Formats: sequence, structure tokens, C-alpha cells
Amino acid sequence: MEEITIELAKELFRSEFADVRPISGVVANLVVYTAFTEPGDKIFALPISKGGHISAGPLKSKTGSFIGGTAGAVKGLNVEYFEFNEEEMNIDVDKSIKKIKREKPKLLMFGGSVFLFPHPVKEFVETAQEVGSVMAYDAAHVAGLIGAGLFQDPLREGAAVISMSTHKTLPGPQHGMVVGKKECFEEIKRATFPGLVSNHHLNCVAALSIALTEHLKFGKEYAKQIIRNAKKLGESLYERGFKVVAADKGFTESHTLLVDISEYGDGAAIEKELEKANIIVNRNLLPWDIREGRHYEHPGGIRLGTSEVTRLGMKEQDMEEIADFMKRVIIDKEKPEKVLNDVKEFKKSFQEVHYCFETAAEAYQYIKIRK
Repeated sequence: MEEITIELAKELFRSEFADVRPISGVVANLVVYTAFTEPGDKIFALPISKGGHISAGPLKSKTGSFIGGTAGAVKGLNVEYFEFNEEEMNIDVDKSIKKIKREKPKLLMFGGSVFLFPHPVKEFVETAQEVGSVMAYDAAHVAGLIGAGLFQDPLREGAAVISMSTHKTLPGPQHGMVVGKKECFEEIKRATFPGLVSNHHLNCVAALSIALTEHLKFGKEYAKQIIRNAKKLGESLYERGFKVVAADKGFTESHTLLVDISEYGDGAAIEKELEKANIIVNRNLLPWDIREGRHYEHPGGIRLGTSEVTRLGMKEQDMEEIADFMKRVIIDKEKPEKVLNDVKEFKKSFQEVHYCFETAAEAYQYIKIRK
């Protein structure tokens, strides 16, 4: 089962190796840190306020407050940050290159938890080679888009490895994976087993094989619709008065949207109000929140994603309905309980999972299982 899943992963990501044993995206990132760094080494990633994930975070912030990020707390790494351009909502290449040349980190970790646009990977290849940095890419959120040939292609752009979870735009089980170039295979293999995953949840590996197979067959269509829906939802919210981040850049090139709702309340309060109407989003820091005195528990933004509504068969016209529901709760201050009834009625039309095999038999016919 593991061998079959490895071959499917290599095919989907056009990679030279795949390790399908990490049990989560955080563990997959820890595999990368273990393979290429030692405690005390320096790495570069995005700060949490600008889209970075806690798994690439330091032990403490610059002010000394506890963060408990995996890179710092578990591996003991010194985490420095890429410079960030808030107008472009992306890594500032020129400023970051200057900083990398000065700091000489062992690892550059691209990707993250919130990034609307492809990261500039190939722009850092020459600098990484000059200072001896390994380039890695956390594709937890965008793995399905990358596997479908959309968003970007980190391995061809210069990354040595891609780490990921397997249950976001790649709609499989809660699990993890690392794929990459053959020269990194031995380091990744040794880092993974037995130190980090002595038991790698083979039931999830079996489920992952089905998800990878489905994505090879249906993934391009699914990923294209995810992005179309995200853009349309961003446009629809913007037209209804929401401050959708990066409006001048088309809102997003991924499944994710970031909305500044600070004029209507903080992200925690808005999150709870929407949940009362069966609309599930999450509070999220905006890049400028810390500077403006906000905190991660009560940030100025919310984060939306279209992978699940797309999986249920929704298209562009349905994004307008969702934007209407959100406007009623957030801007119009309508009682969420009243909106809830309309959300339930709307959802009745979307009760089937799409972009997948309809029966187990189809999947097993597609994957030739050895007896």
C-alpha cells in the first residue's frame, strides 16, 4: 500500500521521491527541519501575522512573549522572517535577499497558512546557492492546486522539497507528506523514520492513495473551479461593501481570501456570529494588525476558503449567495438565527461530494491492487 501511494504521489507532483509516512503537515515540516538543520541553526519563514504557519514559528516573539512555534520550541531553531510587501501581499524579494545574504540561514521555508499569491521561489535560487541555504516549500494549503498544475510549481522553480498536509485543496485524509528531488531522499527518509513517525497510520496512507488517484483524474477540474469560486467570492464580497484584501490584484490566485472586517468588530466576534448562521470561517491576523495594536485572539480579519464549497458542487453564482448571507450577518446586522434558516435551505441543494469516484469499485479498478 505504501509503495502504491508513493508512486501516485510522485506522479501527481512530478517529484523524484515521496515520503508518505508523516502523520500531519506539522510533522512533515518537522521532518524537513530535522533533515536539513541542527538546533541553533537559523531559518527564514513568514511571520504568523503575514501568513506564516505556527509550525515555522519561533519559541518566543521578539518582545519575549511565548509563541511555541514548532521550529523554535521543538527543533530549537532561530527563526528570522522574510521581508514582506503589504501592498503586494507577498514576500519582498529585494529586501529579503539583502537580509538572507547578511544572516546566511540554513533553510528558506516558503509557503504558509495564508498566502493569496504564488511565492517568489525562483527569484531566491541564486542567493540560496550563494549562502548555502536549502529551499523548502510548505504547500499544506495549496498542494491540490500545485498537483493540478496550477498556482505554481515549486520543484521546477528551485525548491528542493515540498512538505504538506493532505486534507485541504488536496482533499484526502488528515495526514502529511514530503515530496522532492532525489538528492534529498536519504535525509528525508532518515528524518521521518523512526524518530518522528515510528507508526505512520497505514489506514491514512490507504485513504491517501485513493485521494491521490482521484486528484490525478479529477484534480485539474476541481482546482480550476476552486480558484474561479475564490475570485468570484472575493468580487461579490467587495461589491457588497467588504474590504477584501488585494482587491487591486484580483483578490487571490489560490483558494483563500482575506477580509478586513475591523470596522464591524474583531475577527473573533465576527467568526462567532457567522457560525450561528452555519457559515464557518476563521479569525485571522492581517499583516498590519500587530502594528495597529490588535492581537491574534481578536484580530482585524477573517479568512475564507472555497475548497469545501467547491467540493460540494457550488459554482460562481453560488458565491454571490454566500456573499449575501455574510453581508446580512456582518454589515446589515441581521439576526444570525434568521439567516440560518436561509443558509440551511440553500445548502439542501448541495449534498453530494464531487470530483471523486462515486463507488469504491471505480477507485480499485483505477489502482491495480496486487493480491
